[in-house]
Amino acid sequence: MSDAADTPAPAVTESDVDLGDGHVLHVYDTGGPGTPDVEALVVVWHHGTPNIGAPPQPLFAAAARLGIRWVSYDRPGYGGSTARPGRDVASAARDVAAVVDHLGVGSFAVMGHSGGGTHALAPAALLGDRVLGVVTVSGVAPFGAPGLDFFAGMAPGGEASLRASAAGREAKEAHEAAAAQVPDGEVDFGFVEADEEAFSGPWGWFGSVVGPALAAGPAALIDDDLAYVSDWGFDPRDVAAPALVVHGGADRIVPVSHGEWLASAIPDADLWLQPLDGHVSVLSTAEDALTWLARAARRS
Repeated sequence: MSDAADTPAPAVTESDVDLGDGHVLHVYDTGGPGTPDVEALVVVWHHGTPNIGAPPQPLFAAAARLGIRWVSYDRPGYGGSTARPGRDVASAARDVAAVVDHLGVGSFAVMGHSGGGTHALAPAALLGDRVLGVVTVSGVAPFGAPGLDFFAGMAPGGEASLRASAAGREAKEAHEAAAAQVPDGEVDFGFVEADEEAFSGPWGWFGSVVGPALAAGPAALIDDDLAYVSDWGFDPRDVAAPALVVHGGADRIVPVSHGEWLASAIPDADLWLQPLDGHVSVLSTAEDALTWLARAARRS
């Protein structure tokens, strides 16, 4: 990882985008013109489940080096964004379009981790050549995808949660209510030792975005999980931009078969497999992935 202490953290400006239908999206923007030699590249960050949408602080130093301006937003129901029960994954494309239009941004790249990696595919599939490239890290593949055993290799806690989601909103809400009564540490959600080590380093930053999301209750998490196991509203095969799929071979939260399936489905995709990494420790590759994204986007 780059030494972030050597690079001043950018100021993050927060604002709300009124969608005109009674809903708002809460937006984060690091701004900035880029570097003296490189025009700024806007990268829209998509957060995981359950997180709020603040841009990824562990990548701020790399972004400064690469001339990247982070834009991100709280998905509906998280943070300052209005809840929208029943949203699908495709709705992320409409939301991103509203955000970048509000900021006066034309073309951009997208990047996301975990459920954010899944949502990042939506604008890449649906917004045409406005999207210059996409990185999806530890992302979930479509439920019922041909040739994919969706639950194979998934830890018991995550499998139970997503099976409840597949049974419908009422079952999922009952599952989350029961899970709230289980003491911490008694459910195996799938973090491996390498993930725990990652939390002790720069990616301990997740505590600052997971805590507020959990404190607000399970509603947004429920909406996310229902979206993952429903019709996404688009086909990953429609992603036309250059894509990079990054996945840990030891991931028990979203098994590596999901990343392999996505890489095989997306027409112009590279696959980076990290055999010893889990769901979070795979982010040790994130700076290299961001470099890949900057190069791919600037070639587009």
